[in-house]
Amino acid sequence: MKIVILDGHTENPGDLSWSGFEELGAVTVYDRTPKFDDAEIIRRIGDADVVITNKTPVRAAALDACPTVKYVGLLSTGIDVCDCAHAASRGIPVSNIPAYSTMAVAQHAIALLLEICSKVGIHSAAVHRGEWQRCEDFSFWEAPLMELAGLTMGIVGFGQIGRATGRIARALGMRVLATGSRETAEGREIGEYTDLDTLLRKSDVVSLHCPLKDETRGLINKDTVAKMKDGAILINTGRGGLVDEAALASALKSGKLYAAGVDVVSVEPILPDNPLLDCDNCLITPHVAWTPRTCRQRVMDIAVNNLRSYMAGKPENVVNGVK
Repeated sequence: MKIVILDGHTENPGDLSWSGFEELGAVTVYDRTPKFDDAEIIRRIGDADVVITNKTPVRAAALDACPTVKYVGLLSTGIDVCDCAHAASRGIPVSNIPAYSTMAVAQHAIALLLEICSKVGIHSAAVHRGEWQRCEDFSFWEAPLMELAGLTMGIVGFGQIGRATGRIARALGMRVLATGSRETAEGREIGEYTDLDTLLRKSDVVSLHCPLKDETRGLINKDTVAKMKDGAILINTGRGGLVDEAALASALKSGKLYAAGVDVVSVEPILPDNPLLDCDNCLITPHVAWTPRTCRQRVMDIAVNNLRSYMAGKPENVVNGVK
């Protein structure tokens, strides 16, 4: 069994072990593979039986050019990195990693919100610059702070991460509105289900946790921003493509929105002309919500178990219907 890992560095920069995969076959690990170089992707896959990838795309051309591939394992929950339909047409199961970073991503969404509202970073920096020592009063603030208790958080996408975020928001004293593909009893205990327009109109904070699909691409755009409260806050730890970044930047610069906090952008790594880079009231982190070591170890364990289950004839977490 030949196993090729196309982009192992972000999953394992050196603090984890590939030994689980090595017990199942001969493993070749590439730290990075050029995303847009199909020829190089094909060369690296070669005559492998198994392809493991995080963000390096496995497109139809690669699957056709590498007929020995029998299984594709994803080191992520998102499945858009692989042409799953074409893999299915070739009888190749594609397995993903579900629910490995629920609490970490919810934590990061709230961390972005708290930084926007409490401005811990700028005040710590001011103290280190000596401004508190020079202050005539016992207290000072560089910018107004905001209390979250009593405000409304609208959560778009009320799956596991959305519900986890909602529970934290409730603990902070916030009211929770939610919209999702289906209502659940657990969800109703956390928040009130409503339609998107109502959520946008009533929410002081809108947090995105829905998957990126054709119907959700550009969900936050000029028209939907116009429906939001003046001075609202947007948080996005879902997918960059959920947001029309030019429309968001315009709303931030005009003051229509008070601030935004994003962990994802439309093209990653971020491009130098991304309009959000020009917005002082936009916090941007480099897609790190999923990266605590505990989460990455969970990814490793599930990915190994997915492959082991496939080899045993009982594939798990298959996203393209091939059993």
